[in-house]
Amino acid sequence: MNMKKALQVLILILLSGYVGNVMAQKKTRFQVLNYLYSVSGKETIAGTHNKEPSATPARWTNKVDSVTGHYPGLWSGDFLFQQDNIDNRQLMIDEAVREWKKGAVINIMWHSCNPAMLQPCGWNKEGVLSKLTDDQWKEITTDGSELNKKWKQRIDEVCVYLQFLKDKGVEVLWRPMHEMNQGVFWWGGRPGADGTLKLYQMMHDYMIKEKKLTNLIWVWDIQDFGSLSNDVKVYNPGDKYWDVAALDVYDRSGYTDQKYEIMQSVSKRKPIAIGECSKFPSADILLKQPKWTFFMVWSELEFSSNTIDQIKAVHTAPNVITLDKMPGWKQE
Repeated sequence: MNMKKALQVLILILLSGYVGNVMAQKKTRFQVLNYLYSVSGKETIAGTHNKEPSATPARWTNKVDSVTGHYPGLWSGDFLFQQDNIDNRQLMIDEAVREWKKGAVINIMWHSCNPAMLQPCGWNKEGVLSKLTDDQWKEITTDGSELNKKWKQRIDEVCVYLQFLKDKGVEVLWRPMHEMNQGVFWWGGRPGADGTLKLYQMMHDYMIKEKKLTNLIWVWDIQDFGSLSNDVKVYNPGDKYWDVAALDVYDRSGYTDQKYEIMQSVSKRKPIAIGECSKFPSADILLKQPKWTFFMVWSELEFSSNTIDQIKAVHTAPNVITLDKMPGWKQE
């Protein structure tokens, strides 16, 4: 290799390292998103979801602490769909404020009722697991239609609580329409430009432009089906519609290098995360796959899919961030 060629290679290597360093230190207007960029490739935040009832919104987070001596660094809640949980949404939101003040990352999702059907609803084919016909889908994704208006009314109901969090200075990892490639939910399983991603885009624009919810960090979430390499293309709403790319890991193959590489390839240097799981990644897996910025274990599945020793091990690992390791947030 001649001197000129060697110099060019050296410059490329230095530039590559510079770009990577810049991305790792990327500054956004969100404290939480900046923190995710800073830990990417180094450490992973441990998280736990708090499934119903909304009346006890820290139940599973507290249980993790009771067996490990450490609270998760990420707390997660859900707006849910049953009457008692809808009635107690404010209790869940109040917990989010408390967790934020403690320094936790706040993650919120929404198992929403089908707007073509009644609310409250159940975990059944008349509720969250229902379907829209093709004509209904066309209607709900047509701005101003009756079904579209009903959907916006449902969105308005949760926006009240997200606005409350905004007023309290709380940043939210907002993970709506999760598992977009999962056909079991009324919103999911419709690939392509006019499918699930279109409704997600419309929801994003409505909540940002109309409702002015500028405290939301948008998490685009899909599940780890065998079709993942194609799903990240046909369900991707576009870079401007999400800040974090999350993968729900439920199939028996676990945390394969292929899944990790697919999510990195689609993220375009944005943070990636395990949006949901039952069996969490071990500390050793996270050493090999360090760009997962957080994992969020599903409530009771944390204790049915992992042993107490495994739960203790991951929450005390040096490369896993629990609440006591979090930097704390600037409070407004």
